[in-house]
Amino acid sequence: MKFDLTEEQLAVQEAAREFAQKECLPGVIERDAKMEFATEQINKMGELGLMGMMVSPEYNGGGMDTVSYALAIEEISKIDNSCSVCMSVNNSLVCWGIETYGTESQKLKYLTKLATGQWIGAFCLSEPEAGSDATSQRTTAVDMGDHYILNGTKNWITNGGSSSVHLVIAQTDPEKKHKGINAFIVESSWEGVEIGAK
Repeated sequence: MKFDLTEEQLAVQEAAREFAQKECLPGVIERDAKMEFATEQINKMGELGLMGMMVSPEYNGGGMDTVSYALAIEEISKIDNSCSVCMSVNNSLVCWGIETYGTESQKLKYLTKLATGQWIGAFCLSEPEAGSDATSQRTTAVDMGDHYILNGTKNWITNGGSSSVHLVIAQTDPEKKHKGINAFIVESSWEGVEIGAK
């Protein structure tokens, strides 16, 4: 069995390595010490195509394979773990979730912006009382016919203070326990959405 990387994978790895050295390394210690979100670096990652690497080109993504994605994450992580985690959440949780389970209109509305870094996504699972145990969700979603009303508190949300779109995990039917848990797309700008302190 051959495990050699393809020319395309090697090119992605090299591009990510160069980006990390040139764009992420300057100021990385200061950003960490001040707990600053790497806005400039994340924007540039979007321009380079790192925020939607495996998203279909139909939705402005790179259409790349998982190995290329893992190589890019590895190179960014060597220099700036904060940037790589932001990249990972946007790619692996938000973009993947919407592309895999979203409707066509949701893909056109959200993926086209998330894949380019124009918008940043967050994944809202953890709660103060439940941690990341999805089966203990206290956030509820009540079906109002043409919309849902979500109530709850999430914490430890990567990209949370900078994201435009959140995938929120909520309980729609407590009697069904874990089978009553669903994911909802929530925009930061919607009425009633509050972003708490870091």
